Amino acid sequence: MDEITAPYAVADLVSTIELRTKPVVTVGAKTDMGRVRENNEDKHEYFLPEEDHILASRGHVFVVCDGMGGHEAGQIASELATKTFIESYLNHPAEDPEAAGVSATLTANRFIFDTARAVPARRGMGTTLSALCFVQEKAFIFQVGDSRVYRLRSGELEQITVDHTWVEEIVRSGQLTRSEAEVHPNRHILTQAVGTQPQIRVDTFALDLEVGDQFLVCSDGLTNHVKDEALARTLGENGPSKAAWMLVAMALADGGSDNATAIVIRVDDLLALTDPSPSIYPD
Repeated sequence: MDEITAPYAVADLVSTIELRTKPVVTVGAKTDMGRVRENNEDKHEYFLPEEDHILASRGHVFVVCDGMGGHEAGQIASELATKTFIESYLNHPAEDPEAAGVSATLTANRFIFDTARAVPARRGMGTTLSALCFVQEKAFIFQVGDSRVYRLRSGELEQITVDHTWVEEIVRSGQLTRSEAEVHPNRHILTQAVGTQPQIRVDTFALDLEVGDQFLVCSDGLTNHVKDEALARTLGENGPSKAAWMLVAMALADGGSDNATAIVIRVDDLLALTDPSPSIYPD
């Protein structure tokens, strides 16, 4: 099966959107195989355009995927998902970045699902996908699986995404406490993943950006070992690169039972380029 090889570009339909606000960011990233795994099924990518028309319509893009499947299929799934998401998102003709992100996630799902059916060694492969896009003064998040996106604002850490896991559904139904879920033997069973079924539901979130915001996009190999208090402290006391490296090192020191990946993004400025006007992206 041919892989997607279209160049990174933005469709002409969205190239006329005015750039009102330019997010200025600092980024750090780190991934590690861990202490137990023999290969790294995590994949992370980010795309930081400089062209005004891309910033106006698609913005900065950050993606973490955590693959699953034997015979290196999980590594292939996460690789395909990150590449397919970014290329499909940037090339989508919709003006609305949320519509483009959902479509890009569904495109990645169909591509991986079809690839798994076509290649016997890749049967059953799939991946999580957590994507964060900064467009003008907004953050858009697209979520499938149990990788996560956090935001640290004014010292307060908030998990933005919701895990697509069996235990999360049970916790939300009131049948299990959060502390019980953290040690439950079925805590890693996913209810949604990219590529494992022909149709999936994509969670979306839209947030206003503020100068000083810090975001963490990470795989569960990190959050299984590093608690929220340590996440908040490490993000708050260090720059993005050092924080990403420290968080992964903390996961390894606690046992490193899985691949661990972190992208840390700090919003350094939101440069206003035009007079304030109503946003085309509703809250």
